[in-house]
Amino acid sequence: MADDIHASPPPQYETVRNNSGKTRPFELRSQPSSNFEDNGKAGSSILYGDEENGREHVQDGVREAEAITQTWTRKSLVISYLLILLVFFVESLEQQVSNTLLPYVYSSFAAHSLVTTASIMSSIIGAVVKLPIAKMIDIWGRPQGYVVMILIATVGLILIAACDNVETYAAAQVFYWVGFNGIGYVLDVFVADTSALRNRALIFAFTTTPYIATTFAGPSVAQQFLDHSTWRWGYGAFAVIVPVITIPVAMIFLVHRNKAIKEGKIETGLGKGFSTWERVRYYLVEFDVVGMVLVCAGFALLILPMTLATYQADKWRSASIICMIIFGGLSLIGFYVWEKWWAPVRFMPFHLLNDMTVLGACLASCLSFIAYYCWDYYFTSFLQVVYSLSPSEAGYVGNIFNIGSCFFAVPVGLAIRQTNRFKWCALIAIPWQVLGTGLMCYFRNGTFSIGYIIMCQVFIAFAGGTAVICEEMAVMSAVAHASNTETGGSGVAVVLALLSLFAGIGGAIGLGVSGAIWTNVFPAKLAEFLPADRQADLATLYGSLVAQLAEPVGSPARDAIVRAYVAAQQRMCIAATCILALAFPCVVVWRNYNLRDVRQAKGTVA
Repeated sequence: MADDIHASPPPQYETVRNNSGKTRPFELRSQPSSNFEDNGKAGSSILYGDEENGREHVQDGVREAEAITQTWTRKSLVISYLLILLVFFVESLEQQVSNTLLPYVYSSFAAHSLVTTASIMSSIIGAVVKLPIAKMIDIWGRPQGYVVMILIATVGLILIAACDNVETYAAAQVFYWVGFNGIGYVLDVFVADTSALRNRALIFAFTTTPYIATTFAGPSVAQQFLDHSTWRWGYGAFAVIVPVITIPVAMIFLVHRNKAIKEGKIETGLGKGFSTWERVRYYLVEFDVVGMVLVCAGFALLILPMTLATYQADKWRSASIICMIIFGGLSLIGFYVWEKWWAPVRFMPFHLLNDMTVLGACLASCLSFIAYYCWDYYFTSFLQVVYSLSPSEAGYVGNIFNIGSCFFAVPVGLAIRQTNRFKWCALIAIPWQVLGTGLMCYFRNGTFSIGYIIMCQVFIAFAGGTAVICEEMAVMSAVAHASNTETGGSGVAVVLALLSLFAGIGGAIGLGVSGAIWTNVFPAKLAEFLPADRQADLATLYGSLVAQLAEPVGSPARDAIVRAYVAAQQRMCIAATCILALAFPCVVVWRNYNLRDVRQAKGTVA
């Protein structure tokens, strides 16, 4: 069935000129089949080609990025990288603060157990929009896409700070994650545009180093907001800080874009003179809005019942749950039918998945994210309740993954640069990640000291950070070798978006599994262990972390809560271990690319 999709790639919209010289933006051009050749060398392009002159079809935004690359100097590139590090620092600080505040946000609405439900929707949408963002920055350009993402992220922060119920907060989370994921994604594409393939793992690793500092700073900042203000100011403050820090990078992008225009490297004025309806129609088709809506609805309606079924009187037999599952399945079937026969421009770049390296990396990323989010979202609550840690202390332990993965990514990047290979790192990392996750099943029974929990987190962190870098290098290497350019040409934005899509869908599935285990195991175990005289408080204790922490340590009610947490967390870790083991064969099928075996890019690259 999948082969049928690849057999006849869809036509592509592009701006062309007719014999009279007038620009016609909506002409359809058929694209040739674009499978990888076995050797993965130049000429085996996974990118769409220009049938008339044998050249690769390059969209305006990609052509613009290549032109801007030729205007960079070493000094300006270094300044840009330093500013990008500052952006990642602020972004990671905000996310660390948000992670610590999140349980209190939901508890203030008496909806602590719904923490995964809203996150599933925002995770799915945040992942799915990466492909339209890739299309947007390939059409409009990197600077323009970056500015749009800043605006969306800022709106999300403002909405979160002002929300007065969990429904508004859930809607705000969509803006929040689309914006912040978009900012990070556009900057990753910029780094790929301006770096040689063999250096890219190291540069990507350095862009994650701010997480090492913010992992400690974030929980402390969140604690200050909780102690001296409210969680609302935690988001409100960043609604001001984020634009102030991110705009300088946009200004540098735009300055170099104008420089390229003045030097005649970028052609302007194409597409002018068209009506508003023509422009709207063009972008609706180019971004495949129908496909995007169908895939978002399909995954959301299939995953959300995992967490919502327990709130229905008839559980899984509830009419609403059955309808969600049926319509979710129909939406995904409709997505396939739309993409195969009707979509003028396909949302999903199926042709990229012809390559086993790209497919294997995407599946490995998806499985890793499923496994991680199976246990992560209730982990800090577990630490506070079971080990009596403060919010900041729980944040430190919960963020060991961020510290370790970002720290270890740097030597991994150096090793990849020296050996010009990355597959061997992934083959070591995945088994270690399985080991760390498996040990958590044993040590999360509430009787072992916190040191054993930390040890497992360190194993997972070092292995997980290595795997993430290798997965990114795998997909970018496949594109770079196919196009025979060290930057990856017009394929890098799409292939990074595709990897992110699989990761985001995996995260959403993991949240669904986590929510299903939590909503089915925790309340049942709490009702089983809670003293008879406290059964009336069951709903309150289930829905509020604050109420759980208010119970004195050692009291019968607190012991019942601890035992319920242990039962739920152990099942989450068992599910994660089983899922993660499937990632190893996905890595085995990668090609063992040599990162030097590509043509050098034009212009200044790192």
